[in-house]
Amino acid sequence: MGSPNDSPGTDMRILGIESSCDDCAAAVVVDGREILSHAVHSQTLIHRPYGGVVPELASRDHLDKIVPVLRKAMQDARSSWEDLEGVAATCGPGLIGSLLVGLSAAKAISLALDIPFCGVNHLEGHLFAIFLEQRAPEFPFLGLIVSGGHTSLYHVEGFEQRTLLGQTRDDAAGEAFDKVAKLLGLGYPGGALIDRTARQGNPKAFSFPRPLAAPDTLDFSFSGLKTSVRGFLHQRGEAFAREHLADVAASFQEAVVDSLLLKLTRAVQHTQTRRVVVCGGVACNSRLRERLEQMTQEAALEVFVPSPALCTDNAAMIAAAGYRCFRAGRSSPLSLNAQANLLL
Repeated sequence: MGSPNDSPGTDMRILGIESSCDDCAAAVVVDGREILSHAVHSQTLIHRPYGGVVPELASRDHLDKIVPVLRKAMQDARSSWEDLEGVAATCGPGLIGSLLVGLSAAKAISLALDIPFCGVNHLEGHLFAIFLEQRAPEFPFLGLIVSGGHTSLYHVEGFEQRTLLGQTRDDAAGEAFDKVAKLLGLGYPGGALIDRTARQGNPKAFSFPRPLAAPDTLDFSFSGLKTSVRGFLHQRGEAFAREHLADVAASFQEAVVDSLLLKLTRAVQHTQTRRVVVCGGVACNSRLRERLEQMTQEAALEVFVPSPALCTDNAAMIAAAGYRCFRAGRSSPLSLNAQANLLL
């Protein structure tokens, strides 16, 4: 198949808005490829005392920050509102209160400027964020979305053609990182803190399970792994955990990475697809990236991972998805509602 980037540009400026969880973001993207601006307000400091995202606090902060973030994105892009030819916003999945803030802002802009509006699936944004990079894959490819709320594996034959091969049956990988970080007393956000701590540890120090390792499924499970770490810490005691913190973190992280790559390798064999895209917030993990690089060399695969700024929740990927929607002649009605559990 040819490259998905072969179509000519139209110099179409799209404003994207992302507010599915605890990041309030806006971006201006041209022709679904060129990022003119990307403004992000993080709520990490708000949620850190609670060890996780508090939905009510998240939505209230989105209300406070959405207008300043939008203004910054437009200012950084050196664009006037009249330059925009469309506006896209995440409509799900995510926290319903947070989603409604960004979605309502996009609808208001669409109505005020008389430009088309598109609601974007957050997972679609992650899956195709790689096309904002200089190096992007041709179709078909395997797409592994690994984030705080989702762990899903797709066979992708086109922007509108994808087949779900496997997904988590309980906790997502990112959720497991956050919960285990809390058990270890590392704080929030857990993924980055475990990654940092694990760099000083031995990933083979302790043996934690690799759930659903049987060859008859491409689904994932991380709840049992989290429970195993809890039982291990309870059995060994707090003093032991403190003394061997880096080893425990590294061993847990290795179990997560092993679980992800086991299913990815199995999917490569099943589909005979040699191109792989790994995306979502957990794709920032340094050990996962290191192991993916090993796969590239050992298994002769083409592996594509977006830069960290395009792995975490961002509005550029939403704007790019909106561009493809508008180019296909589609838009969303202003009556579109947010859906917390929207499927891809």
